[in-house]
Amino acid sequence: MSLSGRLESSTIKDYIEVSKPRIVIVLVITAVTSMLAATRFDGSPNSAWDISIWKLLFLIVCGSLSSMGASAINQFYDKNIDNLMIRTSKRPIPSGRLKANNVLIYGLALSAAAVILAWFTLNPMATFMIALGIFFYVVIYTLLLKRRNVWNIVIGGFAGSAASMAGWATTTNGMDLLGFLVGWIVFMWTPPHFWCLAIKTREEYSKAHVPMLPVVYGDKVTAKYIFINSLILIPYSISLYFFGLGILYLVVAAASGTLMTIYHYKLLQNPNPEFAWKAYKVTAPYLVIIFIAIALDSLWYFRF
Repeated sequence: MSLSGRLESSTIKDYIEVSKPRIVIVLVITAVTSMLAATRFDGSPNSAWDISIWKLLFLIVCGSLSSMGASAINQFYDKNIDNLMIRTSKRPIPSGRLKANNVLIYGLALSAAAVILAWFTLNPMATFMIALGIFFYVVIYTLLLKRRNVWNIVIGGFAGSAASMAGWATTTNGMDLLGFLVGWIVFMWTPPHFWCLAIKTREEYSKAHVPMLPVVYGDKVTAKYIFINSLILIPYSISLYFFGLGILYLVVAAASGTLMTIYHYKLLQNPNPEFAWKAYKVTAPYLVIIFIAIALDSLWYFRF
């Protein structure tokens, strides 16, 4: 491969990296599974997964573009603190592989493209939720809360909920109570999951003057909040059965929620960075598992 070819390949990889592909995948999964689940609660409830392949494709594209764009803008804004943290110092901007202004233009272009494309291919409510997700992650979380408020990730977590709600709205052309409650699972799961990572990287956040919960209140207090949040999440997730979800979802929600709570209880007994990292990795698949269960629940729908 020529030098120009290697440079071009490297640049593409760097732009993929600033797009945070792992987050993109998780959010697209929540959007698609919510879209599928909503087919049980739309105008034809007896026909599950009766969706247009084009709607599905455009939801994936719009969801990906919005998440990629918001993530890129986030990394542009965080450029002056990323180089202070070991975990983020090798990102494309602080390492000098990409120019910050180019990443900003890239992020704004993708975000705008996501909203415009959604408007013409999905529906107004789905478009609104996609735009709201971008707004919450970029403006509410990144610009206003991350460096100023200890509850930054709690409030900012709604950005992830918007992806699920966009998927639900793509099917139903609106937002009903169940669609909102399903999306709210993301909001409930995000803080305890991220706080585990924050315990692991507390010293780095402290060095960068980011007021994450462990930095302000310490690991022990953070572990208590993580455990309490898990205790709230279990009954909340189970309660969605009484709003219309089925037995398959109920079983998965109870089992996965219990497993997560067990690890968070162990973290409460042993609040150190090493076990926090273990809890973070063990509970990371929760969101994907629960949303796949929601989608399959609509396909094999049974209730007591």
